[in-house]
Amino acid sequence: MKKWVVRFVSLLVFNVVVLLIIGWLTPARVGWAAIWAGIILTAATIWIKPLITKWFQSMAARSAGQRTKAGEKVVQFFLVLLVAFIVWILTVLLSGVSAGNWFWGYILPPVILVIGWAIYDAIDDRVEAHAGALYDRATGSKSAPATAEAAAVPSPEAQAGARELKDGLTDEQRKMLDELG
Repeated sequence: MKKWVVRFVSLLVFNVVVLLIIGWLTPARVGWAAIWAGIILTAATIWIKPLITKWFQSMAARSAGQRTKAGEKVVQFFLVLLVAFIVWILTVLLSGVSAGNWFWGYILPPVILVIGWAIYDAIDDRVEAHAGALYDRATGSKSAPATAEAAAVPSPEAQAGARELKDGLTDEQRKMLDELG
C-alpha cells in the first residue's frame, strides 16, 4: 500500500507541475484545474497508459519485420506520441482544462507530456525514495533510518561499478593490466 501511495503522490506532484508548464507554454487553460487534472493524468499514466501502450505495440509488432531499425524507432516514437495524445484528451475531457485551438492545444501538450514522462522516468527512483522517506517520517515508521544507513554504505558491487565508471575497466581488466606491468 505504501509503495502505491508514494508512487501516486510523487507522480501527482510531478504531473501538476507538468500541467502548469503546459498552461504556461500553450494556450491551454489549466489554472486551478491543475489539481483535479493532475489526479486524472496520474491515474491515466499509472493504469491506462500501460494498457494502451501494450495494445498499440502488439499491433505494431505484427509488421515490425517489414521495417528497418530506423523505421521501427519512428513507429515507436509515434506510438508514444499517440498514447500521450489519448491521455491528454482524457485529461481534457474529464477535468476543467480547456485545450484552446487545434495545434497548440491538442498537439503540443502531448509532446510536453512525453518530455515530462522521459524526465520522470529518469528521476523516478530518487523521487519515490525521497517521498517514501517523507512518508515514513510522517507516519512515524522506523524503516527510514535503516534505509538511510543502507544507502550510506555502498555494496561491493556498487563500489566496483563506481570504479568501472571512473576508468571504464572492470576489476578483472584492471588486475590484468597491473600484472602486465
